[in-house]
Amino acid sequence: MHGGEVLVPIVLFAGGFAMIFGIVYLKTRQNLAMIEKGMNPKEFANRPAPYKNLKWALLLIGAGMGLFLAYLLDNYVLNNPGGSYDHDGRNVPIYFSLIAIGGGLGLFGSYRMEKKWWDENKDKI
Repeated sequence: MHGGEVLVPIVLFAGGFAMIFGIVYLKTRQNLAMIEKGMNPKEFANRPAPYKNLKWALLLIGAGMGLFLAYLLDNYVLNNPGGSYDHDGRNVPIYFSLIAIGGGLGLFGSYRMEKKWWDENKDKI
């Protein structure tokens, strides 16, 4: 190996070690701060996230619908009749933008559902 190729494994292992050390260090500091304030860190470790699956489902549904809409626009609206794939890729940005828009709409829908539920059940909790 030459000079630059030796640095790759060294930096890889050093970065991995620093990441693991940082995560453990910050988690320990968080637990100590909670103990100082009189809280029990074990109570907050396994809190339920009731709408986590809904959020992921709506995100993926929105991204899939955005991808499908981009496909339809590319093949049937934007001068690419018949769905041929021999064009020069001039409509590629529409795929990425509609995936992001669809995913964002899915997350926004999830937020609205969660907010509505929390507002309705605020007094019960």
